[in-house]
Amino acid sequence: MSFDNTGEGATQAVGKVTEALETIERARGHLYSFHQLTGHADLQLDEAVSRLHELGHAGLAQHISRELIGRNVLPGRWSFQVVEDYDDGYYRCFKEIEQLVRMRLAGGQRHRYEMAMKEERRTAGHPAHTASPNDESTNGENL
Repeated sequence: MSFDNTGEGATQAVGKVTEALETIERARGHLYSFHQLTGHADLQLDEAVSRLHELGHAGLAQHISRELIGRNVLPGRWSFQVVEDYDDGYYRCFKEIEQLVRMRLAGGQRHRYEMAMKEERRTAGHPAHTASPNDESTNGENL
């Protein structure tokens, strides 16, 4: 049995794994948003507690301080620990597997599908459609 690591099928397979990684990158960004927003909300409660004390609602202020400020978002974990566990586990594994697939099927080349699409869609000789940043050729064509 022979394997075609260079054809369109391999490019599509690598592209799907890479696309899935890009989705995970977005999910990771949302996880960092969760972490930052949770931390910010926890700090905002300090001001709420101060105002409740000023208004004579010491019981409510103490309840917030005791039950909510500094509370774990998951058992034994603050949001930063959730992010660390995600990064060190699922995210790292996903990145390693994407790289493995890309190395085996695309020689390590990233965005192979997009590279082919760019070649297909760009206007040859147009200065704003060069193949790469260092490609200054316009093949003498003018509009």
